[in-house]
Amino acid sequence: MPTIVISLGGSILFPGIDRPNIIPYISVLTRISAKNRLFVVVGGGGTARDYISLARTFGADEAFSDEIGIMVTRLNATMLVGALGCAAYPQVILNHNDALCAAESGKIVVMGGITPGQTTDAVAAVLAERVHASLFINLTAVDGIYSADPRKDPTAKRYEKMTATELLKVVIDQHAVAGVNTVMDIVAVKMIERCGIPLLVMDGKDPSLLEKTLETGKYVGTLVSSDGENPFPLKN
Repeated sequence: MPTIVISLGGSILFPGIDRPNIIPYISVLTRISAKNRLFVVVGGGGTARDYISLARTFGADEAFSDEIGIMVTRLNATMLVGALGCAAYPQVILNHNDALCAAESGKIVVMGGITPGQTTDAVAAVLAERVHASLFINLTAVDGIYSADPRKDPTAKRYEKMTATELLKVVIDQHAVAGVNTVMDIVAVKMIERCGIPLLVMDGKDPSLLEKTLETGKYVGTLVSSDGENPFPLKN
């Protein structure tokens, strides 16, 4: 059975507490887990950034702000566990070793943040290496990796395929501060470069696109692969 690790942005699941996107993910993730060993790492999204911004107003340092962000990611992850019901392992996992143990249940394993100074993308990238994933998927608010921020630069080019080394050049100038909102952090990219597991970055707002991609092997996004090969169909 192939192993898939998904980094699921908090802003994808909760674009607003009054307009959650969590319900459409329940059936999709459940069906995916019937054919794959599935791990999902949930981010903090806008809620985490709001709390971190509040903390900074009274002089909180970056380490404290990181801890606040981690709490929010775990709250978001807990909501996903509750929504998935019996399809998920019944608690949010707090470290990679426990994730390996929880996977023995055959259920979806859900995590949030675990380490200050490390984004949930990095958590997911390390997890992908630990579980020898067939594919690492980053579900974001944009449909792939661009040469510049497409929300600010209409001339930005989307890459269909690239290597981890090329991706590293895109993210190298990002600032490592709590709550940073970027395509991926440097730690995550370096992990991808090290382990060689293919990464697919795609728009996560419509979970049916994720399911369709896994079924057909056709994607709209960016595939990051060390050897340039398409990983579909997924292998054990």
